Amino acid sequence: MCLNLQLTFGEVRWMAVTVSWIVTGLGIIVSLLGYYLTPSAWGYGILGFGLAHVLLGVLDMFRQPNRSRY
Repeated sequence: MCLNLQLTFGEVRWMAVTVSWIVTGLGIIVSLLGYYLTPSAWGYGILGFGLAHVLLGVLDMFRQPNRSRY
């Protein structure tokens, strides 16, 4: 059984943006959790982890997806 798994450039771009929004959204949720725990060292660590995911998710939105050579 052979499946045709080739995606168009638009489909790849749409999937990449969707994943970027998911990473950004989860980063915001984790950042809020860390913000409410900030008096402790764990809170600052969780806050930084969440902010890093927000930054990486936003930066990933501007990245061009790899194009297939085939």
